[in-house]
Amino acid sequence: DVRLVESGGGSVQPGGSLTLSCTVSESHGTQLNLGWFRRPPGKQREGVAFISWNGGDTYISGLVRGRFTISRDSAGNTVRLQMNNLKPEDTATYYCAADVHEYNLRLGAASHWGQGTQVTVSS
Repeated sequence: DVRLVESGGGSVQPGGSLTLSCTVSESHGTQLNLGWFRRPPGKQREGVAFISWNGGDTYISGLVRGRFTISRDSAGNTVRLQMNNLKPEDTATYYCAADVHEYNLRLGAASHWGQGTQVTVSS
């Protein structure tokens, strides 16, 4: 069974930084495409960033491009979302997601989801 365990959320002032981590607790983690979604208060879930199973392909949403970066460790089981210059509109619950098929992941139809971690940006 695939479990995604997120960490790193919290509260920060505008302009601050946070790093979210998600570890896949399953030996097949290296075969999974990984990504981050977020759900701002009262809004729909939206895709933030994705990284392919081998790290060779990444996508960053235009909403956060230039401020957020996604990476995965050499073992392939942990994905990180580095968030810089955070803005109040980045406030949301952030979810890690994984799927064998990158297409499903990007559509938000991933097979595996984390529980979510809260990020709050306010002064």
